[in-house]
Amino acid sequence: MEYGIQMYSLRDITGDDLEGAFKAVAEMGYKTVETAGFFGHSAKEVLDMIEKNGLRLVGTHSGWEGLADDFDETVRFHKELGNKRYIIPGASLTPRANLERFIEFVNYASPKLKAEGIDLGFHNHSGEFILTDEGYHIHHELQNRTDLFFEIDTYWAYVAGVDPVAELERLGDRVKMIHLKDGTSDGNGLALGEGTAPVAAVRKKAIEMGLDIVVESEGCQPTGIEEAKRCIDHLHYLDTLD
Repeated sequence: MEYGIQMYSLRDITGDDLEGAFKAVAEMGYKTVETAGFFGHSAKEVLDMIEKNGLRLVGTHSGWEGLADDFDETVRFHKELGNKRYIIPGASLTPRANLERFIEFVNYASPKLKAEGIDLGFHNHSGEFILTDEGYHIHHELQNRTDLFFEIDTYWAYVAGVDPVAELERLGDRVKMIHLKDGTSDGNGLALGEGTAPVAAVRKKAIEMGLDIVVESEGCQPTGIEEAKRCIDHLHYLDTLD
């Protein structure tokens, strides 16, 4: 298996040494990366860092505000970066007026991005699966009223009380990739293998569905590099059980 990592996992160093962070995850054995900010670097500089370390970019976490504020420049940057998946890492979608504005924008931007060779996706937290005070589930609204692809954060689905394996099956080809994470059911994120989330079952389902598996670990305990290393060590252990 080729595993990827969301660079937010190394946020304790990416702001000061993005290239060093890429080098570190490559040396651990990660093969792909998903960015969480560019820290003043040009698209060419970031792409050079990624390729220099033998990595492959599978997507970016980038706010929808960037697209809204300067669509053309944002698209230019991501095309120069070679990014094919523009993933919105989250948005404030309550009250319903916020959701309606977001859906209107997504339905405007998605076909324009597709014409440029970029797919528009959405990354969930727990709230999108919990009934809002106004009586709707955000994730269901996005599924039914947009063509967004989904990067399912399987840990946050678990925290919301949703079976992440069943959710992947339900969404089918609307899912292109997952965040594989661990932690406790009350929202305390931990390295893979250190919590109660169904990591092994999620990994198995993701492989079965042909999804990109992206590790995201939120603890930085005691550092982002050390926690990311424990995560991939656990995945390599699971590989031996196949």
